[in-house]
Amino acid sequence: MASFLDIVLRAGRSGVELALFVLLPVMVVMLALMRLLEARGVIDRLVRLLAPALRPIGLTGLGVFAALQINFVSFAAPVATLAMMEQRGASDRHLAATLAMVMAMSQANVLLPMSTMGLSLGTTLLFSLLGGLTAAAMCYHVVGRHLSATEAPMDETLKHPVAEDAKGVLDVINRAGAEAFKITIGAIPMLVLALVAVAILRNSGAIAALTTLISPVLIPLGIDPALVLPTLTKYLGGGTAMMGVMDEMLKAGTATVNTLNASAGFLLHPLDIPGVAVLISSGKRVAGVWKTALIGAIIGIGLRTLGHLLFT
Repeated sequence: MASFLDIVLRAGRSGVELALFVLLPVMVVMLALMRLLEARGVIDRLVRLLAPALRPIGLTGLGVFAALQINFVSFAAPVATLAMMEQRGASDRHLAATLAMVMAMSQANVLLPMSTMGLSLGTTLLFSLLGGLTAAAMCYHVVGRHLSATEAPMDETLKHPVAEDAKGVLDVINRAGAEAFKITIGAIPMLVLALVAVAILRNSGAIAALTTLISPVLIPLGIDPALVLPTLTKYLGGGTAMMGVMDEMLKAGTATVNTLNASAGFLLHPLDIPGVAVLISSGKRVAGVWKTALIGAIIGIGLRTLGHLLFT
């Protein structure tokens, strides 16, 4: 019992330190910046500029906004945009393309904090964009062709606060800080539980046994067997949990910055059990197209994985 409590206390300390001293500062700064850009109308102008060029691959103006949200806010931010698209009459085909793109792109709540651990931010963002656009195009033009493309007249106006004076700017910053704090506090339970589970599996020898079992398959493919643990954690517990595990591995020397960057393509995205559950909660029609979107997302993630392996 004493050893179990020791594991819990160590995991709790590591999880809280990662959340409060890495995740929180990064999210406060990035959310404040994003919300200020929204309030000043910069995001609106960017969406209007990009939307016509991206329309042929199945993305509307709100779809472009969702792409900015996933890369620079958090994996949960596009939920409101997907819900807005559904309520405003977006077609099932456009919903599927947008969902596929979101599931294939790197999520800011993991991408930005991990850049402090040695992750190449520019490279990851580039391949995130390429993977997301590929996922949307494949979903819209290939795997989602059977879905309805009929749209109601859509209002793609983005509703957000306006910062026209000092008080407005301060209000936007305060709201962004509160949002960042909520994201951070919400991540702590998953971080701690994941670190506890990993410590138990590691101490019991289960991870070592599994790694030994599949190493003969991984090594000829050029895959580091050390990735077994963060990969299991990622797809079962989500990106934030994987971040906690990877942070521990980097500190312990069982993983390297090169391994981190090479694996970013298939580890940094919301296509995992918690991520999909959150995204499809945005609406009934969104939930109805998730299987189609999944295929497009897998193709996009495959492209990202190949890119990171070749250029890392």
